[in-house]
Amino acid sequence: MPTNELIKNDFFENQAISILPYVQIARPDHWFKNIFIFPGIIFGIYDSPDLLSWQIIPPIIIGLISTCLIASANYIINEVLDAPTDALHPVKKKRPVPSGLVNVKIAYAQWILFVIIGLVAAWMINGFFFISALLLLIMGLLYNLPPVRLKDLPYLDVLAESVNNPIRLFLGWFAVNDSYPPTLSLIIAYWMIGAFFMAVKRYAEYRRIGDPQRAGKYRKSFIHYNEYRLLLSIVYYVSAFGLFFGIFLIRYRMELILSAPFIAGFIAVYMRIGFKKNSPAQYPEKLYTQKSLVIYSVLFFILFITLLFIDIPIIHLIFQPYHLPGG
Repeated sequence: MPTNELIKNDFFENQAISILPYVQIARPDHWFKNIFIFPGIIFGIYDSPDLLSWQIIPPIIIGLISTCLIASANYIINEVLDAPTDALHPVKKKRPVPSGLVNVKIAYAQWILFVIIGLVAAWMINGFFFISALLLLIMGLLYNLPPVRLKDLPYLDVLAESVNNPIRLFLGWFAVNDSYPPTLSLIIAYWMIGAFFMAVKRYAEYRRIGDPQRAGKYRKSFIHYNEYRLLLSIVYYVSAFGLFFGIFLIRYRMELILSAPFIAGFIAVYMRIGFKKNSPAQYPEKLYTQKSLVIYSVLFFILFITLLFIDIPIIHLIFQPYHLPGG
C-alpha cells in the first residue's frame, strides 16, 4: 500500500478513536430507557381513541429524538462532574472522563449542542412537550450540579432520578395529546415504580462495593445508606406504587385488576436480579441480557395492552360498587 494511503488510514483511525469517548459519554446505549415514554403514548391513545392515526407518527419520532438528546445532555454533565468519584468505583473508573480520554471543554460544547437541538425538536411538537423536555433537562441539572446536587442526598437521590419516569410519561402523552395531562394517580404510580428500580440499583451498587467507607467516598448518599435502610426504602416505593396504581385501575380501567398478580411477579423477578452477586441491576442498560426478565416483560406487555383495550364485562359485574349494611 502506498505511504500516503497508510497515512490517510492512520489519520481516520485516530479520528475515530478520539471521537469514540465523546459518543460514550452521551451514553446512546442508555437510550433504551426512553422506552418509558411509550406507556404515555399508549395511555394517551386509550384516553382519546380518536387520536389514533398515521398523523401521530412524526411527532412520536421527533419526540423520541428530542428525549434522547436531552437525556444524553444530562449524561454528559453527569460524566464530567462525577469523574472524581467515578475514579473510586471498581468499574466506573474506566469511563472516558476519569480515564483522561475527554477534553472537558469539548464535552461542555457537546452538552450545549445536544440541549439546543433537543429543545428545538421539542418545540416543534407542542408547548406541553417542550415544557416536559425542559423539565427533564432541569432535573438533570438539579441532580448533578452543586450546590443542590440532589444525587448526594439520601432518598432524594432516588426520588430525583426516578422523577424522570413520570416526565417520560408526560413526553409520551403530550406527543399525541396536547390538551391535558394524565391523571395524578398514574403519574405518582409511574414515579414510584421508577423509584423502586433506582433503589434496587443503589442496593446492588452498595453490595458490589462491599465497603461502607469506600462506598461513601464514591457516592455521598451511601454515607447514610446501609443494606437495611435501602431494603426498607425498596419496600416503601413498591408499596406506594401498588397503592397508587390500584387507585388508577379501579377508577379508570377495572380490567387491569387481572394484571396485578403479574405485576407482583415482575417485581419479584426484578428483586431476584437485584440480589445477585455483582447484580445487573447496577447497569439498567444491560438488563436485556437477563432473558427471564425480557421474556416476562414482553408477555406482560402483551397482557397489559390486551386488558387496556379489550372489555371484559364480567370484571365490572364482580367488582361493581356496593353498599355496606346500614350505608
